[in-house]
Amino acid sequence: MPPATSPARVRQKQVRVEGGRNSIKEKARLRLREFDVGDRFSHLPLARAAVLLPLMVRAGKLHLLLTVRSMQLRRSPGEVCFPGGKSEATDKDEIDTALREAKEEVGLQLEKVEVVCRLVPGIDKMNYLVTPVVGFIEDTFQPTPNPDEVSNVFVMPLEYFVKPLNYQTVPYKTSSGYHGRMHSFTYDDPEHKMSFRIWGLTAHFAVFLALVIFRRRPTFEIDYDLDSLISSSENYFMNLYASVYERKKSNI
Repeated sequence: MPPATSPARVRQKQVRVEGGRNSIKEKARLRLREFDVGDRFSHLPLARAAVLLPLMVRAGKLHLLLTVRSMQLRRSPGEVCFPGGKSEATDKDEIDTALREAKEEVGLQLEKVEVVCRLVPGIDKMNYLVTPVVGFIEDTFQPTPNPDEVSNVFVMPLEYFVKPLNYQTVPYKTSSGYHGRMHSFTYDDPEHKMSFRIWGLTAHFAVFLALVIFRRRPTFEIDYDLDSLISSSENYFMNLYASVYERKKSNI
């Protein structure tokens, strides 16, 4: 019969685990804050939206929480995304939008999120300016999905977005004529025993988040210069925005 573990040893192990978790978070915080754009792009004349990129430490590694859109929704039913949505008049900024939507969609309370930064925005297929808000949540969080909006919630390793097992890239052209490449990942989730496809703007944000934190070259091609990630990511976005804005002006 193995000897009983003393309460003191259990406590020591808990302290080590907690210390490791805090160290992982602190390294990520420092890197993310270098890339915080604040409200630098908020003045652009596009309709606004925001998403929350919820990070957690699980089994000593960073993980991301994602949702699957309800099949009842008119727009993009059944697709994987981050909690988020359109800005409302009562939202002070993109952080307010992301936190409000996360509470509505998965029951994540505002006080349970440690907001770290806002990253370079993207533009979705409806020409919304979408700002990714990064925040830490506890790995003990139990989501309560709103069935009108969310059909499933899952967690996956952030590292998958630089070292995937199943990846494709798809060239695309926007309605404004902008050419780019779209990332598409398939993740086999051992917890749900299901495969999830992460692509489009959701994959774009997840890849950029992984590049910022891990600072290493992924196993696939990207549109950024890793040696000058801040400037190249902002240039990439401004080129995309310019193509959308020119298209909007030509339609006036």
